[in-house]
Amino acid sequence: MKTTIQEQDGNLVAFLEGILDTAAAMETQKAMSPLNDCEGKDIIIDCTKLEYISSSGLRIFLDVLKNAEDKGSHVYIKGITDDVRAVFAITGFINLFEFK
Repeated sequence: MKTTIQEQDGNLVAFLEGILDTAAAMETQKAMSPLNDCEGKDIIIDCTKLEYISSSGLRIFLDVLKNAEDKGSHVYIKGITDDVRAVFAITGFINLFEFK
């Protein structure tokens, strides 16, 4: 699992690549910790290259969302694949996030 965070157009963008399963969750959570400093910036999670997400991965997304909302920021998910979208739909997470 590869996680890259960049600032683009005043937003924080996290690019996720690979399989976000339980084994990768701890490392991914640490890699996404810069998103906690989002005050005044929106967050875009680019899932274009995310192949799979487990419940552990969903928990990371939820943590990012809660932190951002507490700071008045929005979280958007971009480039979600059909397989990952199905996981979001089954779990109800599709109703929690905004998609680009």
